[in-house]
Amino acid sequence: MDRIRDLASKKAAVIFTKSSCCMCHSIKSLFYELGASPAVHELDQDPSGREMEKALQRLGSNPSVPAVFIGGRYVGSSRDIISLHLDGSLKQMLIDAGAIWF
Repeated sequence: MDRIRDLASKKAAVIFTKSSCCMCHSIKSLFYELGASPAVHELDQDPSGREMEKALQRLGSNPSVPAVFIGGRYVGSSRDIISLHLDGSLKQMLIDAGAIWF
């Protein structure tokens, strides 16, 4: 859990993913389209990936990936991010966290 918190706090937007996950790809693409450049940590490429995946599940990420942090705070998985995007609040969250600017 400490490694998750440490990685999540290093950049304004952080996404934990798996390279084979299509929803992870969609969420990353959404962030790029909004102008954010998130830190992406692919759990299946990390030696500690299994432990980090379990920690994300304990945080409430179900499914475990994608797990999105904005401003160091856990925001949710793909369903949560899509809902925030549709109601217009995702972009403002990214602006407030300094992940995108004008």
